[in-house]
Amino acid sequence: MRIDIVTKEFPPEIYGGAGVHVAELSRVLARRVDLHVHAFGAEREPVVDGARVSSYPVPEHLAGANAAIQTLGVDLGIVPDVAGADLVHSHTWYANMAGHLAKLLHGIPHVVSAHSLEPLRPWKAEQLAGGYRVSSWVEKTAYEAADAIIAVSNGMREDILRCYPDVDPAKVQVVHNGIDVSRWSRDESTDHIRGLGIDPEKPSVVFVGRNTRQKGVPYLLRAAAKLPADVQLVLCLGAADTPELAAETAELIDGLRAEREGVVLIERMLPRDELIQVLSHATAFACPSIYEPLGIVNLEAMACGAAVVATATGGIPEVVDHGTTGLLVPIEQVTDGTGTPLDPEKFVTDFAAALTEVVSDPARARQMGEAGRTRAEQHFSWESIADTTLDVYRSVL
Repeated sequence: MRIDIVTKEFPPEIYGGAGVHVAELSRVLARRVDLHVHAFGAEREPVVDGARVSSYPVPEHLAGANAAIQTLGVDLGIVPDVAGADLVHSHTWYANMAGHLAKLLHGIPHVVSAHSLEPLRPWKAEQLAGGYRVSSWVEKTAYEAADAIIAVSNGMREDILRCYPDVDPAKVQVVHNGIDVSRWSRDESTDHIRGLGIDPEKPSVVFVGRNTRQKGVPYLLRAAAKLPADVQLVLCLGAADTPELAAETAELIDGLRAEREGVVLIERMLPRDELIQVLSHATAFACPSIYEPLGIVNLEAMACGAAVVATATGGIPEVVDHGTTGLLVPIEQVTDGTGTPLDPEKFVTDFAAALTEVVSDPARARQMGEAGRTRAEQHFSWESIADTTLDVYRSVL
């Protein structure tokens, strides 16, 4: 069976959870099927972990176009190369149109993996302007025509059916994201964290992620101001989506640094060995997202033995076991798609209280981390996820 995966992200160009998912799933699937990966970006090795890989840069004549139009240009370049596949599987809206057109052109089933939904990320209009209407149309078209949709959590499945009521519920199946616990495990060494300016003798709250509205970074920064004075805040923070968010975040970080020590800002993608050490020494890992279909980063933190404090939204409650592997912070949200807390100050205060509870009891935090490692091992292996994904494929062939 030949399966063609279409994705924006693939090693070495990975910047989010969807990219991690595709890389790990492909590595395992390539041992089971004839796997071809079509990825956006610069030329890669032709074979990666057993998968045949083709890369597609933005067409030169679209270099100055809106980012959504550039995406469609890449999609069109991919479609002819899917010829010969038995099934095409696309990940995120960037790849959805390539999958949809390949389905029509080649007469093959199209499976979509839902890692996020455009209607629930309206702040993307700040990035894409009119391109956000294009990305929303692409996603809606692909979802409604797909032969099967894989939701990464039950929460995501509910969101899909709410946002796209014309989608047949029977074709939306849940297959969780996963974690390779052989690659992500606790590292007690301190060479990397000392080099990053983190004091291993002091408690720390760690955040890892992109600086997008959905990740809730400004809420975390406001909550950090309420933490005990000896607690470090370690921010492994990707670039902001917009200049406005970058300015807001920078102002909050500067304010924190003026009032407390131990604010460590790391504005680069850390190699896995460095990130593992950072997560391994976290007293608490913070996930203040206001929109999160599942959150692979929480699994990475759990696999490294960190207690997780996270928002009780989306698929997060399916990962974090409240009171056992960490704490979930309740949130009441507006229903306009932004995920904005109805009472932002209450959310900030509650998040700060949960973080304080964990960092103030290192022994309990350690127990939570150990329980999180066990949960990651038992419930989120990529081998079982690949098997379930293959079942979805077979259901539409």
